[in-house]
This record gives sequence, structure tokens and C-alpha cells, in this order.
Amino acid sequence: MSKVWKVAVLGAAGRMGSEAVKAVNTAEDMDLVAALGSSDSLDEVVESGAEVIVDLTVPDVTEKNVRFAVEHGIHAVVGTTGWDDQKVANLRDLLTQHPQVGVLIAPNFAIGSILATEFAAKASKFFESVEVIEMHHPNKVDAPSGTAVHTAHKIAEAREEAGVGASPDATTKDEGGSRGAVVDGVHVHAVRLRGLVAHQEILLGDAGQQLVIRHDSFDRASFMPGVLLGVREVAAHPGLTHGLDGFLDLS
Repeated sequence: MSKVWKVAVLGAAGRMGSEAVKAVNTAEDMDLVAALGSSDSLDEVVESGAEVIVDLTVPDVTEKNVRFAVEHGIHAVVGTTGWDDQKVANLRDLLTQHPQVGVLIAPNFAIGSILATEFAAKASKFFESVEVIEMHHPNKVDAPSGTAVHTAHKIAEAREEAGVGASPDATTKDEGGSRGAVVDGVHVHAVRLRGLVAHQEILLGDAGQQLVIRHDSFDRASFMPGVLLGVREVAAHPGLTHGLDGFLDLS
């Protein structure tokens, strides 16, 4: 009989959290032992015997939740954004004191989105220009999205390794911020529109040609295979893994 993981979902009442509860409940190799809302005590995670938490809460509390899990020897799969460089550094320091614990911080759980980012990073080495457009529902609290930031980082890293220079841009005046955010030298634009769920386009341009790589999530169910993969793999990867691509063979 295969291993059955005892899982606690944090943020279980939210849109993503409720989908995760259903996904864990229907997975044969998982046992949902706790489903916590914003007012529930984290002590319930320990009392439930959870081996892995899935944190799908909000940026204000995710760091506290993950630290609690690590300090109690519980692995964590994190889909909440808001992890800046300082918070990540603090988490890495904490994990050195708990070397058997694994934490996955995933900007996106959709396998298609991860592949789009990987394809874009590889393609960006061959194009002079590259920009990212991310489009989400208007209830999303952060911009640009964690996925877009992760994509920009991957693109910048690939272009630097290949010796590709910055995208050409003659803009000298942009009082309204029309050129968007700049992440590692890559322009990132955010759209918030009713009717959208989660969408990303990477635009790559060169003389006489354009390549567009796009991924669309029309339903939050699209994220669940990635969440379940994270639960199954996180214990086998002690320390911090940033991005679900770390659990995929994409070399």
C-alpha cells in the first residue's frame, strides 16, 4: 500500500482553499486531517497529526503559518504570494535548524503555466525583446502576480547566461507608469478584469517576427494537480524549493 499523507489545508474557506479541500479529499493517497479558516488556531494542525500543510491564505499571515509548520517538523506547500526576498531569507535560515523539513513556495500550481514559463525562458535567449502581461480577476490583492515575477526572473536569468542584452526601449517619459513594473530588467504589465481567473502572456519580438506564449486558467481546478504533486513530493526535497518546476523533470 502506498503512503497516505496526512494533510491540513489553511485558508480552507477561500476560493483556492475550498478547491484544495475537495482535491485532497478525493486523492486516494491523502487524508484531510484539518481544514482551517482564518479564525482557527494553528494548534489544530499539530493536534490533527498533519504531516503536510497546504497554505492558501493571504500574504499577511502566510509567513507565520509556514514558520509554525517548520518549527513543528511539518512540511509545507505554499501557494500564497507575498514572499519577498527578506521573508525568503528568514525562512532559509529557519530551515537550517530543521534540515528534515521541506517547503515548496509555488507562484503557480498550473502545470501548463509552469511549462509556459520554462518555454519562455528558453525562447527569450533568441529574441531581442521580451515583455510579460499577466491578467487576473479583480479580487487579487497583489500586482504583479507571483507567477509573472517568477517568469521575469527566469527570463532574466536565461538571457544573462546567454549574454543577451536588455530589451530595446527608447522611453524617457512615463509619468503614468504605462510601461509597467520592471522585474530584473523585464517589463511586467498587470490587468485586473471581471471575468478573468489567471492568465499570462509572454511576448517575444525580433526583427520581422513575434512569438507569443500564453497560458489560461479558466477554473481553479486547473491548479489542483500541481497542489497534489507538491504534497506528494515536498518531503523528498528538504529545504526550500521555489517553484513547482523544482519537482518536475524539465532539464
